[in-house]
Amino acid sequence: MDLYDAQSWLADILNELSIQFQKVPGSAIFARYVKSSYQDDPVRSAVELFLFLFAVRYLLAPKYSTQKKSYVKLTDEEIDDLVDEWTPEPLVAPQNQFERAENEKRPVLVGPTGPKSRLSGGRTVTNLASYNFYNLVANEDLKEKAIQTLRTYGVGPCGPPGFYGTQDVHMKIEADIASHLGTPACIIYAQAFSTISSVIPAFSKRGDIIVVDRAVNYAIRKGIQISRSTIKWYDHNDMKDLQRVLDGVVKEQAKKPLTRRFIVTEGLFENIGDMVDLPTIVDLKRRYKFRLILDETWSFGVLGRTGVGVTEHQHVDVGEVDMIVGSLAGPLCAGGGFCAGSNEIVEHQRLSAASYTFSAALPAMLATTASEGLAMLETNGEMLSQVRENIKAMWAQLDPRSDWVHCTSAVENPIMILALKAEVVHQRKLELSGQELLLQEMVDECLNNGVMITRLKSMPRPINATSKEVGWELQPALKVCITSGLSRKETEKAGVVIRHAITKVMNRKR
Repeated sequence: MDLYDAQSWLADILNELSIQFQKVPGSAIFARYVKSSYQDDPVRSAVELFLFLFAVRYLLAPKYSTQKKSYVKLTDEEIDDLVDEWTPEPLVAPQNQFERAENEKRPVLVGPTGPKSRLSGGRTVTNLASYNFYNLVANEDLKEKAIQTLRTYGVGPCGPPGFYGTQDVHMKIEADIASHLGTPACIIYAQAFSTISSVIPAFSKRGDIIVVDRAVNYAIRKGIQISRSTIKWYDHNDMKDLQRVLDGVVKEQAKKPLTRRFIVTEGLFENIGDMVDLPTIVDLKRRYKFRLILDETWSFGVLGRTGVGVTEHQHVDVGEVDMIVGSLAGPLCAGGGFCAGSNEIVEHQRLSAASYTFSAALPAMLATTASEGLAMLETNGEMLSQVRENIKAMWAQLDPRSDWVHCTSAVENPIMILALKAEVVHQRKLELSGQELLLQEMVDECLNNGVMITRLKSMPRPINATSKEVGWELQPALKVCITSGLSRKETEKAGVVIRHAITKVMNRKR
């Protein structure tokens, strides 16, 4: 068969196929569609042809079983042997000798907490180990309001805020906080710890850049870890080093695609107690075009004339801070956390923040307690002034008069962090474990003399973590929480007990 005969044979076949196709009902409509489609958009016709051929290929493909067993079948005896040999790894690391001794001597409170708390052994001690700054746990008006709310709304909403968990008291506390801070909007979370660790990954994603103070708390560290962003650390509260890091980021990203960039820091640092230099950070974030996330977990309700926080204390316009994160579980003795900012920032979190979207809403009783506590702060200036007087009284007994410890906290901070002086650590060649042991003995000695304090603690470092991965390690210290539930005289007396206990332990360890 030559070429001419082959062409004739092919033409006959195509003609016969065309005749048979025209006999099919609806073939004329289909032909017109294909013709017009090819003339208007040939690429679309090619895609449709590819999809048609793919569907035919899929339907004609040989079947295969998804239950095909590709593993070795074991006998019952072999399975029993493997089960006997298997040893599960512990969920948590085993306690060391120091941790076991600490747990055995851990005090147990009986009844309500307060400035004077009763232990399981029957003794009553001065409690300087809880965040009861304004003694709100003993406020009868708050208790009565909480009971009324409990009877009206029940224990909890049992649903996430975006579904059916939001109640009128939640909307009220959001409005109250926004009004108190002077921000356009606010959103509340059911857990204080999960607030900052959800806010950060809600805005910063892989490829974005976060510049963080080395001494930030554990919740912030979890948030930046979850975000999977590029992390740049700067030395604690060192504004020159922060400027160096920001300048390096800007130069490094000059010829790369634009990314979101954040500075994350705290108002009052949980691990050290000192205060951020907010005016300088605001100036740098404007100069280098970064967004600022400020964690005011320990400064909200404490700093400023009305307890607004570090923005009020350092006279910074609240609008200069993109996101203000705080806790309702500390000074207000309620529960949950919040993030305040613009309307766009708040509404974005209602769909993108994991802790808000996938957690049950804050119990109505805690929302009401927070609202009432906030109202007390705004109307009763004596609450703030009384606790500040007690802070001064405790400082006078500890920091300048002790030869062994110094306070790293800001003078306005009701949480006093007492670390061993550098010369003491150097002279006695104390490692971190040795410092922890000494501090725990001081805690025990204080408790023996009727004053309960605690140590500064953090989450343990990851197993097999290198010094580069850890970056910054917590300095062991004592933690003393001041409360307005004690008089100035009682506070001074407790300070004397703490100072004498420190001296007794240090002299005993010479």
